[in-house]
Amino acid sequence: MKSAFVSLTALLFISACASTPPAEPAPQPAPEPGPTRHTPTPSGHMTPLPPVPGSIAEFQKMAGDRVYFAYNAAQLSHEARAVLSKQAQWLNRYRNTRILIDGNCDERGTREYNLALGARRASAARDYLVSLGVSPSRISTISYGKERPIDGRSNERAWAKNRNAHTGIVSGAVS
Repeated sequence: MKSAFVSLTALLFISACASTPPAEPAPQPAPEPGPTRHTPTPSGHMTPLPPVPGSIAEFQKMAGDRVYFAYNAAQLSHEARAVLSKQAQWLNRYRNTRILIDGNCDERGTREYNLALGARRASAARDYLVSLGVSPSRISTISYGKERPIDGRSNERAWAKNRNAHTGIVSGAVS
């Protein structure tokens, strides 16, 4: 009887020490999604969230960052004044923002002529913003003439795009 007891005890001891497959780790919860610039609609489609207030993206969406000019001209059109009015409203809301207005031309004309015309275009945009209450100390201007075209083609559509004054935020925008 004693040997049967010893054998049974040994058998139980050996089976208790036998390796068992490791248990599957408990599933971890999915990480919370980080901030996104989209939100689901009731239908499940993702729609973009509005830009962050005070950001460059908001400035571009709410006001626009470029006005266009007629051939060989630096006078602001009705459309250009409307864009600049929206820019002034935004800039007057975010008073720590500094901007650079660059004047641009199409490829026709000499380099020197286009640099002077680009400077007049940038100044026209700056002067209009100042007339709408934007402090001149927050505005810098530069002319790139025909050196930085948006559209490198040589046709009327491309030239019309390249005759512009672009307002870029230099500092003070929310990231």
